Amino acid sequence: MNEDYLPLAYLNAWEYCPRRFYLEYVLGEMSDNEHIILGRHIHRNINEEGTLQEGEMLIHQQQWVWSDRLKVAGIIDAVEECDGQLVPVEYKKGKMAQHLNDHFQLCAAALCIEERTGRTLAYGEIFYHTNRRRQTVAFTPQLRQMTEQAIVLAQLASQTTMPTPIDNTKKCLSCSLKEICLPFEVKQLRGSMTSETED
Repeated sequence: MNEDYLPLAYLNAWEYCPRRFYLEYVLGEMSDNEHIILGRHIHRNINEEGTLQEGEMLIHQQQWVWSDRLKVAGIIDAVEECDGQLVPVEYKKGKMAQHLNDHFQLCAAALCIEERTGRTLAYGEIFYHTNRRRQTVAFTPQLRQMTEQAIVLAQLASQTTMPTPIDNTKKCLSCSLKEICLPFEVKQLRGSMTSETED
């Protein structure tokens, strides 16, 4: 596998916050918080590669997927196969909502599977641990286009300078990298520098 293939997990990070993506993917900065640790705990039971059978359904766990066209690669938590239909499934620790970063990651995995198998995937599912429910994500032409665009933008972002902090206090406060990123301090410094130049 080519080293310049973008990992699917980092596509998720890029959509969540381009600065976080840059810190993790380009600079290799990592830090744990309760969200990261809980996510790791949830994945402990599905981290073994293999195929299980539940009734008529085959569940392929921890499948390595990649796309030579899009230059992305990664592991999908599960691919369920029933009646010739493939459904990719991701497990997330948070609450169910319209998390575009999760949708991009799932859709990118689906695009990889389609390229590898020659089959068309209509939808995938995300299991949110907090709600104990699955969210169905339709692979619409719009989501496919947005996902491919996000992949290109993330790949380009990795070749440029570090992005400035985003304007989303809630995301920043719950981010495991806030002590490394220092979003509020950077904004404060930028604000004081701007006021000095205006004077």
